[in-house]
Amino acid sequence: METQKTVLAVDDDPNVLEVVTDCLETGGYNVITSPNGQQALSQLENNKVDLIVVDLGLPDIDGLELTRSFKMKSDAGVIILSGRADTTEKVVGLEIGADDYLTKPFEPRELLARARSVLRRAEASGSPAKADDGESYQFDGWNLNISRREFFTPDGDMIELTSGEFDFLKVFVEHPNRILSRDQILDFAYTNDSPAYDRSVDIRIARLRKKIERDPKAPQWIKTVRNAGYIFTAAVSSAN
Repeated sequence: METQKTVLAVDDDPNVLEVVTDCLETGGYNVITSPNGQQALSQLENNKVDLIVVDLGLPDIDGLELTRSFKMKSDAGVIILSGRADTTEKVVGLEIGADDYLTKPFEPRELLARARSVLRRAEASGSPAKADDGESYQFDGWNLNISRREFFTPDGDMIELTSGEFDFLKVFVEHPNRILSRDQILDFAYTNDSPAYDRSVDIRIARLRKKIERDPKAPQWIKTVRNAGYIFTAAVSSAN
C-alpha cells in the first residue's frame, strides 16, 4: 500500500492556507500548515515532508531565503507561491532549487496538478536502481545511467544532478544533434506533467551547463539556437 504523502503549506494568510489545505487534502495528501517561516522550519524537523508549498511574502523570513533553507535541510520538493508576477523573482526561486512557481491568485486544480507533477518527478528520481547497469548513454567519456539516474565524468566521478537537470540531460542524449524547442524539451522530459512556466527550461539548462561544460558561457555541447531552442552536439552512444 502506498504511503500517504505529506505536504507542508506555509502562508501567513489563513484564507490561502485553507484553500491550499482543502485542495491538497481532496487530492489525497496529508497537509500540515504554518503561518510563518520559523514554525515551518520546526515543522520540517519534526515531520517527514514530501512537498512544501511556500509563500514568498512571509512576515518573519524572506521567502527566497526560506526556500534555500528548505532545500538545504530536506529532499522535499518546493512549490513557490507569490502574489508578485516578477520574472526576476521566478528566476531566482528556480535557481536556488524550487521545483515550480505559481502566481497568486491561482486555480486550486492547477496547484494540485503541479503538486502531483513535482511529487511524481521526485519519486522517479529516488526510485531504487536495478540490479544491473541498465540503459545508459555515453558522450566524450561521460556516462549517463538512466536506470540508476547517475551521471559520471570521464574520470569516474559522479556528478550530482537535480531531478530536473537529469531529466533535461536525458532528453538531450536521447535526441542528439537535433534542434529542440523549449516546448519539445518540456514535453520529452515530463510528458503530460510539463511545468507551465517554460522559462524554467533556460534556468535548468544554465545550471546543467555549469556542471558539465568547461566554459558554460561558450558551451561545447548544449548550444543555443537563436529563436529556435537548443541542440546537443555531442556524439552519443547507448548501451542496454
